[in-house]
Amino acid sequence: MSLVNFTELLGSSSFYQLTTLVVLAALVGFIGLLLRQPMIVSFIAVGVLAGPSALNIVQSKEYIELLSELGVALLLFLVGLKLDLKLVRSLGVVSLATGLGQVFFTSVIGFALGLVLGLDVITSLYVAVALTFSSTIIIVKLLSDKKEVDSLHGRIAIGFLIVQDLVVVLAMMVLSAFGIGAQGQEHSSLLLHLGTILFYGVMMLVLVGLFIRYLANPLVGKVMHSTELLVTFAIAWAALLAALGHYLGFSKELGGLLAGVSLASTPFREAIVARLASLRDFLLLFFFIALGMHLDLSLLGAQVTPALIFSVFVLIGNPLIVLAIMGYMGYRKRTGFLAGLTVAQISEFSLIFMAMGLSLGHITPESLGLVTLVGLITIALSVYMITYSHTLYVWLEPLLGIFERRIPVRELNEIDESQAQQAHDILLFGLGRYGSALAQRLHQQGFTMLAVDFNPDEVKQWQAMGYHVIYGDACDPEFISHLPLNGVKCVISAMSQHSIGVTHEDPNLMLLDALKAQHYKGIIAVSAQQVENMTEIELLKQRGAALVFQPYYDAAEQAADKLKALLASELR
Repeated sequence: MSLVNFTELLGSSSFYQLTTLVVLAALVGFIGLLLRQPMIVSFIAVGVLAGPSALNIVQSKEYIELLSELGVALLLFLVGLKLDLKLVRSLGVVSLATGLGQVFFTSVIGFALGLVLGLDVITSLYVAVALTFSSTIIIVKLLSDKKEVDSLHGRIAIGFLIVQDLVVVLAMMVLSAFGIGAQGQEHSSLLLHLGTILFYGVMMLVLVGLFIRYLANPLVGKVMHSTELLVTFAIAWAALLAALGHYLGFSKELGGLLAGVSLASTPFREAIVARLASLRDFLLLFFFIALGMHLDLSLLGAQVTPALIFSVFVLIGNPLIVLAIMGYMGYRKRTGFLAGLTVAQISEFSLIFMAMGLSLGHITPESLGLVTLVGLITIALSVYMITYSHTLYVWLEPLLGIFERRIPVRELNEIDESQAQQAHDILLFGLGRYGSALAQRLHQQGFTMLAVDFNPDEVKQWQAMGYHVIYGDACDPEFISHLPLNGVKCVISAMSQHSIGVTHEDPNLMLLDALKAQHYKGIIAVSAQQVENMTEIELLKQRGAALVFQPYYDAAEQAADKLKALLASELR
């Protein structure tokens, strides 16, 4: 079959196109896996290959867009499930200050940079605004893969990304109003449009609040009786509020997020997350493919030099802006650095924003090509920066002291200092399911223990139960250096590994290195849930682990021993 006939075959059926796209994604993803590259980069590459600039596989783009939009709504819905009203209140100030501060400083510096590079005033303004938007979807996906959504820097990042989304909505509304004005309507339509959107927003929040107060628990409780209905209900609810948000003038992302928040207070949210995680990952494949398909490579040639300059500003300047704001507010340099890396790219909304300006005749196609190339560079590189964020911090930590107050007042532990400095038999990192069970059993056996977790909610919950627990990140060497290691007989790591695996930024390896740097001489035990072979266990032991727990393997071994003993007693 010739290439022409194959192209005609694809054009004859949307199913053939979708099948080819999924197969291509699997092949490129597998190559990326062998090369240990992030899946997001592989899937964006699939979009570029399948798009009009390369193989031009997809003719029915509306189906890809539909799956992409559903995946985005589902992703933000699951993020919303992790956000309750107490969290929003506790992080609202820093999220608002950081989000608005980053938008302001990025737009001002970006505008000046555009003028220096010879862009006209209007184009410089458009480019400056486009540089302020970061991709909520990409960031949330990366934080989810690294199990950092619940960390302090993860929550703050999601908070100011939401603020950015609100700024996106406002910018789109302003441009839409310009479009209305261009059609000959009154200039007062801008204020009327903004007022209408604000009114709809308040009404939507009120309705969601009433739903949380009176309907959420009883409704979801009934739905939980059927697993199939639970999945269908969750998707329907996410899509409904996403569609409603879009219809009322907001983005689908904000609507999906609000749908998740409306169910975050129910006791069934973890069950919903577990059921929808795989579906979310599959649908998000089409978002990243669609993003790659929209990158028009024909517009990029003449824009390389200014695009590189703007890209360097986004990759370095934006994180420094966030780092400076958070340092001024009293956060540690590590928290500010890790949160700042999440704004080291521009968003798909940046391209949409520029496209709207092009349709209004404010900018040229070359300007759209410029921002497109900046998006391609920053998205690709920022994925690596965020994936290997802890390694980057270790390299750059000596240079970041100016971004931290002498006393970082926002991150002082709420536990009494006297408790933290007491002598403890065991130092336990991680209070997930395995760590929680281990902590309770060790406590029952009479061991004194200090536990560390980077989820603020978990810390408060365990403190309320009377345990000695402090907030901290086991991957932070500076934090480890301040722990009371003298007298500790055993350090246990019960932390989850993210999908990168044991050879890249594994928290166990980083903890082992930090303990070695502090010359800790006691016993170190680590849990490894995702170990694939004995070589990885040996690597952990070579780095200092005296004992490696394999929770599933250990549980199976213990169950087999109990069964063997029971059968032996029956045969006597």
